[in-house]
Amino acid sequence: MAQKPAIPKGTRDFNASELAKRNYIFDTIKHQFQLFGFQPIETPSFEKSSTLMGKYGDEGDRLIFKILDSGDYMKKVNDETYAQKDTTQITSKISGKALRYDLTVPFARYVVQHQHELNFPFKRYQIQPVWRADRPQKGRFREFYQCDADVVGSNSLWQEVEFVKLYDAVFNQLKLKDCKIKLNNRKILSGLAEIIGESDKLVDFTVALDKLDKIGKDKVIEELLERGIDQKALEKLNPIFELQGDVQTKLNQIKTLLSSSDIGLKGVEELEFIVNQTRELDLKACQLDFDVTLARGLNYYTGAIFEVQAPEGVKMGSIGGGGRYDDLTGIFGLKDLSGVGISFGLDRIFLVMESLNLFPENLVKNERLLFINFGENEARHAIKLISILRNHGVAAELYPDADKMKKQMTYANKNEYQYVALLGGNEIQNKNLTLKNMISGEQQQIPQSDLVDVMTAKLKN
Repeated sequence: MAQKPAIPKGTRDFNASELAKRNYIFDTIKHQFQLFGFQPIETPSFEKSSTLMGKYGDEGDRLIFKILDSGDYMKKVNDETYAQKDTTQITSKISGKALRYDLTVPFARYVVQHQHELNFPFKRYQIQPVWRADRPQKGRFREFYQCDADVVGSNSLWQEVEFVKLYDAVFNQLKLKDCKIKLNNRKILSGLAEIIGESDKLVDFTVALDKLDKIGKDKVIEELLERGIDQKALEKLNPIFELQGDVQTKLNQIKTLLSSSDIGLKGVEELEFIVNQTRELDLKACQLDFDVTLARGLNYYTGAIFEVQAPEGVKMGSIGGGGRYDDLTGIFGLKDLSGVGISFGLDRIFLVMESLNLFPENLVKNERLLFINFGENEARHAIKLISILRNHGVAAELYPDADKMKKQMTYANKNEYQYVALLGGNEIQNKNLTLKNMISGEQQQIPQSDLVDVMTAKLKN
């Protein structure tokens, strides 16, 4: 007996209804991207391993899907390497390509590769799938879409202000209210590492701290100790776990803690600019918050960091995130080109909107006309009318087989055709047809010559 087919864990199939809802989100985000002046690009689904590896930290590197080289790739592995069973060494010899982990690093590669064709500052948006070898769970998939917008070639903090407004505009159009845009700054994290005397362990510090909302304070401290940060240093961090109040109050508290760190105070200053300028813009769907533990686990952020949380009461991870990266293109040879960008998590936004019942009704277009198949002669006449309808922008088709009427009508009903046309021998002779509205049950006889006008009028109503 053949094994029942299945898809890999962390991937999904989508039906017409689900795709209509996803496209609704895509179209909303794309519309706002264009209103804010971003231009579209696309990059390949896989990149050279050297492009991706080492850009996301150790944890990120482990989640990158590697692609085996073509041909007899095992010939590249000598007996000594094979005997050691070192996965990292073997993989480097048999795999030179990998599926992209995100859209930001490929974008940096794109900018460097096409730098002489671009005008800076360069604003791009990109809506494509990415892949991560993560453990699947609710809201976390191995294949998912990112919807990114980035600006490179400008150090201006007005770009960060614009991105806050862009988040707000998208979620407002989707009617996804009360989202929280959490802010932090990598310079603040560097300042914290500095004041506890652990600047050389910044990456370890931020990776552990970023897990606070997932594993809690005690587990974070435990992990920091395991990463070599001593107890006395950790005691100096206690105030960051006690921050309370609105965004400005928290910034004032962290400013006091960082009074001896120039880089930390610079980070606070940058966030205060974003907060103060955004306050003038009257956000409609989102609220700003400061979260000193926010790091997003990515090594390339150098300034502001963004993360968007779904409305309170919806159990979901972040539905958007991003930040400032002052020299990401430097890893590919183009120095001193600052950039900042954000991403929308399409799949998680979909789940949040489903749970809150926010999708408009009738996203699936059922304004289609199905001709019942009465036989070869009748089908020939129907096909001619169908061609005319399509030329006028009306969706129409013929049921392929001359099955019993009940079967064909059941098919039309289950597939939610709004209209059915009956064109039998008598109708052909009299040059008319019967048009049935499958929703209301109403039937009317009309001349075949009037069909285009009748259908066009009905679809406008």
